[in-house]
Amino acid sequence: MSAARPRPVPPERRLVVWCPDWPVVAARAAAGMPGVPGQAADTADAAAVFAANRVVACSPAARRSGIGPGMRRREAQARCPELAVFAEDTDTEARLFESVASAVEDLVVGVEVVRPGLVAVPVDRATAYFGGELPLAERLVDHVAARAGVECQAGVADGLFAATLAAYRGAFVGAGAGAEFLAPLPVTELNQPGAERSELVELLRRLGLRTLGAFAALAERDVLSRFGRAGLVAHRLARGRDERPPLRRTPTPELALTESFDPPLDRVDTAAFTARTLATRFHTGLASRGLACTRLGIYATTENGEELGRVWRCAEPLTADGVADRVRWQFEGWLRAASGRPTAGVDRLRLVPEELVAGRSLQLGLWPGGGSAEHTPESDRAARALVHVQGLLGPEGAVTAVLDGGRGPGERVRPVPWGERRTPAEGHDAPWPGRVPAPSPATVHDPRGPARVVTDDGTAVEITARNEVTGAPALVAVGDDPPRRVLGWSGPWVVQARWWAPEHTGVHARVQVVLEGRDDAVAAFLLRWDAECDPAWSVEGTYD
Repeated sequence: MSAARPRPVPPERRLVVWCPDWPVVAARAAAGMPGVPGQAADTADAAAVFAANRVVACSPAARRSGIGPGMRRREAQARCPELAVFAEDTDTEARLFESVASAVEDLVVGVEVVRPGLVAVPVDRATAYFGGELPLAERLVDHVAARAGVECQAGVADGLFAATLAAYRGAFVGAGAGAEFLAPLPVTELNQPGAERSELVELLRRLGLRTLGAFAALAERDVLSRFGRAGLVAHRLARGRDERPPLRRTPTPELALTESFDPPLDRVDTAAFTARTLATRFHTGLASRGLACTRLGIYATTENGEELGRVWRCAEPLTADGVADRVRWQFEGWLRAASGRPTAGVDRLRLVPEELVAGRSLQLGLWPGGGSAEHTPESDRAARALVHVQGLLGPEGAVTAVLDGGRGPGERVRPVPWGERRTPAEGHDAPWPGRVPAPSPATVHDPRGPARVVTDDGTAVEITARNEVTGAPALVAVGDDPPRRVLGWSGPWVVQARWWAPEHTGVHARVQVVLEGRDDAVAAFLLRWDAECDPAWSVEGTYD
């Protein structure tokens, strides 16, 4: 007699609170603009957050102008010249979101921050106290607006994925109706922030599977053989289930990491330095047992006995960098909170793996510590020295350069704090019209020094509306030096910024010149011409 096949356990019912356009709200808050947490909202202002020159999020006013996610910056500014432009800043978004998470926690226990802008709470016990799911959601939305000054909307469904999509639509999905709710939605909904599935989504679309229901109708065995483990996880979501089976490992006490501090931590930069060290130890302890953390509990005790805590839920198993980021974000939220800030420094921190999965999805480094082939004792000593500098001066006290996208040499260099991921932004290898070709100048001047460029007859050289020079450069004076004869030159490379705004042309150009030097030596410079500056020519770079 064969054993009966166990029935699948339904996902936990969850309520998700979503703050629309949170990157814009956080960016405006950091800039001190209206319409931020704790201030009256002003939705008439158009604003957008960009990453790699593409829209990540935009305000309602920007959407009314036809701006949407994925749009290029130039097109967005052409549609709305008064658009306020902000760069994506995940640290600021996470720090400011603590006010929203705290407001939700005032009413419901068990708050989990999925990502900045999105929190989830269990509803089974809370609904009995508030009289149902709808009264609970209405109370949460009103409370967040009153305490944090942020507009939000809520949704309820079985499982985090379905509840998140319900929150986007302000929907309440009945128990057991998650698959029916998800079925007509486009398969692109699988590509949520923090869980990059763009390649899988594009493949499903090419195969004609354009809705979650069509994808869910496939047999699980076929999905696993064709799309692998990533496809199987997405298939579970499309069917209205959790991305991982409900029965998981129970964390044992020795997996938690507790650290005491003397003196207590009361500065964000010191906390950021400490977070990186603790995150490495925490992750190494889990990896040595073949485990990975998907829900991280961060608990702190202040010198005055105050208890602080927050749980972060992650779509993918956390790496050491992921743990460090969340600890740093949480400390920033606690120590920089406008209200409810601790009255004393943190003297005890505890990291708890609230949920564990097998660590097979994490590829461990070949070399000790996850370093590269150049991992040597000398590099270790240098790394420790830089970390020590950061402990004294803060995270920005030691930075390395990353070659990023841009047209000018100064625009392409982005400083990254030591220990952070040194990855170029998306779109760094785009054509970038007007970019100066290689080689790049060895020295980039900031601020730029003045220069004067004239022809043989002493006429000042300018750039015409047709992007041409008015005459061949013959003499160049750099700063207070006497003019020197031009041995060779190339260019111009013209950049037209804000071309849609007649009151501000923003045209500038760059020219490379080789000049006679002293003692039979030559000198090479990168010169920049700005139509609206006086003097128009300046020295932007020097070549060796």
